[in-house]
Amino acid sequence: QVQLVESGGGLVQAGGSLRLSCAVSGRTFNSYAMGWFRQAPGKEREFVASIGWGGGRTLYADSVKNRFFITRDKAKNTVYLQMNSLKPEDTANYYCAADSAYLSVYDRDFRSWGQGTQVTVSS
Repeated sequence: QVQLVESGGGLVQAGGSLRLSCAVSGRTFNSYAMGWFRQAPGKEREFVASIGWGGGRTLYADSVKNRFFITRDKAKNTVYLQMNSLKPEDTANYYCAADSAYLSVYDRDFRSWGQGTQVTVSS
């Protein structure tokens, strides 16, 4: 069993930055891929970024490529999502996901989820 707790969301102006954190506890942190997804009001949950168990491989949605960066700190059992050049369309509840056997963009591949942290970008 893997437990996830997200933090770092908030209100920011367009063009600003935020860093989301996902603290992981439970099963060995280094044995699975992790990801970030988001869901805006009235929309389906969508993939944002994912990172392999070793941290060397990453995937990004086209909409966030070169603006968002996912990293993982093995010593702290934490995954981060650095979000730069934020846009109003980035406004959503952001969810950390874990326990995928491989690097994936599909939410069905991740077996553990956090409660989410709200990110609001004002224009």
